[in-house]
Amino acid sequence: MKTCPYEKCVLVTGASSGIGKETAERFAKSGFEVYALSRSVKEETTVFDGGGTMHGVRGDVTDAKSIQNALSRIERLGIVIHCAGFGIAGSAEYVTSQQAKRQMDTNYFGVINVNNLALPLLRKNKRSLVMFTSSVGGIIPIPYQSHYSSSKYALEAYAEALEMEAKGFGVRVCIVEPGDVKTSFTASREVCEREDSPYYGKCKESVSNMEKSEQRGSNPIDVAKVFFKMAHRKRPKIRVAVGLQYKIYAFLIKLLPTRFKNFVIAKMY
Repeated sequence: MKTCPYEKCVLVTGASSGIGKETAERFAKSGFEVYALSRSVKEETTVFDGGGTMHGVRGDVTDAKSIQNALSRIERLGIVIHCAGFGIAGSAEYVTSQQAKRQMDTNYFGVINVNNLALPLLRKNKRSLVMFTSSVGGIIPIPYQSHYSSSKYALEAYAEALEMEAKGFGVRVCIVEPGDVKTSFTASREVCEREDSPYYGKCKESVSNMEKSEQRGSNPIDVAKVFFKMAHRKRPKIRVAVGLQYKIYAFLIKLLPTRFKNFVIAKMY
């Protein structure tokens, strides 16, 4: 493994479970100083055999004041990894604006709340890195998860703009796009479709198929390994799909006509 070109001090959001937890532990066990941020994390410090440490930091990414308090104790930072997120499911017509707003508050505005405070710390370094947990749903619109996909599309646009703006200050950006991953994300998904909705039966079937795919999906440690690998590159890829199957999807989606692409996706879900 190459030497990490960034300050070995890492902030990981959503670090109490799933991809965030595996990522925080991966870095800490490899000698990094890690700030593991979550609403439910224990505020304690763990020291690992390799010399790394993990500090539990309690904070809610949807609450700007909470994040300000959480990050006030951090004096140096080389890498930020955004893993906090959740999903809602339901038809584009019947998901309410309030439900959609909650989706965006975590998956999109939560990232902004963290970055607005973390970027001044990152710019103190010669080079630094911001990594985002996106999704294949950020390049493929998923039926009955339109608002989840929208949050990831928005996140990817924001990340690419940040890359262009902050590169002159040594800040690099990497968007990691997992496919189906077996985590508690599945059980935490909120299904918002009303039973009297004309879409209810199809929505229920689509979400059930998605849940089965996720439970057969990859291990979150596979995503953590991608974050760790990108953290050892001076010029990490801006976009990285996780797993060969999803790398192929990401490649093909750029080539297929939109109508045919949507036909295939609709058949899958």
